[in-house]
Amino acid sequence: MNAPQAGLIGQSVKRREDARFLTGRGQYTDDIVLPRQTYAFFLRSPYANAKIKGVNTAAAEAAEGVLGIYTGEHFRAIGGLPCGWLITSIDGTPMKEPKHPVLADGKVRYVGDPVALVVAETYAQAKAAAMLVEVDYEDLAPVVDTAGAKGNAATVHDEVADNVCYTWGCGDKAATDAAIAGAAHVTKLQFRNNRLVPNAIEPRAANASYNPAEDAYTLYTTSQNPHVARLLMCAFVLGIPEHKMRVVAPDVGGGFGSKIFLYNEETAITWASKQIGRPIKWTCERSEAFLTDAHGRDHVTTAELGLDAAGKFVALRVTTTANLGAYLSTFASSVPTILYATLLAGQYTTPSIYAEVTGVFTNTTPVDAYRGAGRPEATYVIERLVDTAAHELKIDPAELRRRNFIKSFPYATPVGLTYDTGDYEATLSSVIELADVAGFAARKAASEAKGLKRGIGYSTYIEACGLAPSNIAGALGARAGLFEAGEVRVHPTGKVTIFTGSHSHGQGHETTFAQVVADRLGIPLDDVSIEHGDTGKVLFGMGTYGSRSLSVGGTAIVKAVDKVIAKGKKIAAHLLEAADTDIEFENGTFKVAGTDKAVPFASVSLTAYVPHNYPLDKMEPGLNENAFYDPTNFTYPAGSYVCEVEVDPQTGRVRVDRFSAVDDFGNVVNPMIVEGQVQGGLAQGIGQALLEHGVYDNDSGQLLSGSYMDYAMPRADDLPSFNVKTAKGTPCTHNPLGVKGCGEAGAIGSPPAVINAICDALGVRDVPMPASPHAVWQAIQANR
Repeated sequence: MNAPQAGLIGQSVKRREDARFLTGRGQYTDDIVLPRQTYAFFLRSPYANAKIKGVNTAAAEAAEGVLGIYTGEHFRAIGGLPCGWLITSIDGTPMKEPKHPVLADGKVRYVGDPVALVVAETYAQAKAAAMLVEVDYEDLAPVVDTAGAKGNAATVHDEVADNVCYTWGCGDKAATDAAIAGAAHVTKLQFRNNRLVPNAIEPRAANASYNPAEDAYTLYTTSQNPHVARLLMCAFVLGIPEHKMRVVAPDVGGGFGSKIFLYNEETAITWASKQIGRPIKWTCERSEAFLTDAHGRDHVTTAELGLDAAGKFVALRVTTTANLGAYLSTFASSVPTILYATLLAGQYTTPSIYAEVTGVFTNTTPVDAYRGAGRPEATYVIERLVDTAAHELKIDPAELRRRNFIKSFPYATPVGLTYDTGDYEATLSSVIELADVAGFAARKAASEAKGLKRGIGYSTYIEACGLAPSNIAGALGARAGLFEAGEVRVHPTGKVTIFTGSHSHGQGHETTFAQVVADRLGIPLDDVSIEHGDTGKVLFGMGTYGSRSLSVGGTAIVKAVDKVIAKGKKIAAHLLEAADTDIEFENGTFKVAGTDKAVPFASVSLTAYVPHNYPLDKMEPGLNENAFYDPTNFTYPAGSYVCEVEVDPQTGRVRVDRFSAVDDFGNVVNPMIVEGQVQGGLAQGIGQALLEHGVYDNDSGQLLSGSYMDYAMPRADDLPSFNVKTAKGTPCTHNPLGVKGCGEAGAIGSPPAVINAICDALGVRDVPMPASPHAVWQAIQANR
């Protein structure tokens, strides 16, 4: 029998799930082949904006292997894909919510909009038949540019004449305007936060089947939150009774937010599986993924930071136009509003802040949450302004930050959040030492000797993780709860199975959740297994996004574990002939306080299921508990980053030479997994800063960067060896683990650090993202 492993919290336990992934034994949605399996292909619009004048499917229906062809007409009476967050405009009117049809009906609104679903015996037959579908389009002028969408002569939706979904405000406008007007110095920048394509390593996929004997459906899908997918599909679109729908998200190869949402494809094939009476599988091709996975970012912003004569921030004023794409995706409306403007205080004591956000429809792929979701955009605004102001005022960038740091907690920001804890001076001081800022001048001189420009850039970020609480979110427009659920099932022999509503798609939950449970129960790690991703097994949970898994999902599990321990004390009290108030539990053993009388956890669990010596009149048999947890506040991880770059002034090529990061994540369960999360986020953030850009042609609405030939993903040789450190930390004050989120931090803090370093190297005020060689070369020429 394995001995208990004491002190599992804080240990770099190797990921238990990696063995199956590294040996090819993972089971992804595309690996699942059901009896009598059929295959789907979606015919998509080649136009960004066009009327559908007619669809002729006759030739396709006669093609070999075809079992069914469906168009927007078949789904006309069915609900559209819903948006999960209602935003109210400044004038009190609700946001515009045009229907998002399952298949385009009467009009297509972006290149890739699904027009027809073809189901056949094989994927090749479905794809070949789709080429025979004849669609008569009337091409219309598209709306593409974010800044030019409002009031454009062309419209995306007939019922939204000015293409504006909402105009929303946050903060005190009058106080901010007055403070900016009276500021001793105002730094103003205009920039675009570039559009990104998610590019998870596993493309989206779905496999839907209908069981006529039970009048029930099963959907296997690449989802980050299967319960939410089931709820939205059943309640708002297809009208299926929820208990007649099982959604399973097996192993999922990355998501970065793009697999949170309810999409057309899984909805369409679920409906069609009943029509043909056989299971239907669809797997996205990479070219489809570029066109149809919800994109991220795409903001155009003007921002002003007011400072007094002593370099103290007096006000921040931000005006942003956010591109929502052709339709409102599941959480699209909340990303550039609730998740963006509420973070504009950053780590600073700025007394007056006002942000105004205009969300616009365009004839482009829908835009929604992508790693960080609003928080990277907010951090970019703040940190670019702070570094620019420091250079304008000839104040050291670190010193300017120190003058304005929040130093006492809790701290209520002027944009609606209350930070519970933090130590921003500590992380900044730590990263300055880690990055060897003192040696920068020597490294700069060495670069100059090689004809290269070297620059240093700072970024200090804060993130709000684990969206909560539900009642406040509901008042702000959320149409769903933001709790999480956990179930602890103790078997008679003392082994434990955990069922969690959180979903793992790269985060390492099977390891970290097991560490938490094994540590709390004092049992071996191998005695704990983790189940997730199946609505037929797991309590209703909200899934994984927003760096919420451990702080919210982990806390739900802990609360359930504590219930198990509480019941175990009562059973132990009976076995030990003591009062349950005298029972203590430590290191897997129940004992009578002040005595040597004790009984191990496994004996208590066996007694619970073999109740021969058990007070059945006082307690039910069994040792199985569940809990729901709705946080009282966000968690607020924060950190400080320093980036050094070398720039070739002849070509504009940028090389990230050094990157140092110090993060405060509160208590850390598994340092190795946390460091991996940070490094992955840094890679994505540097990718945004230097390489990645979803580019559309303004005249045609075609995605010009629709493949890896045109969309530059970061490679190993684009990245330095990261110098990453997790600070001792300030534990979260409102969850029992004291943990904060960590999964998005790297992607939040790194883009402004990189751009600040480039600007420092070149002596310019701004370089656009991505800072490609061409963009940097142009900045060099303009500065001359």
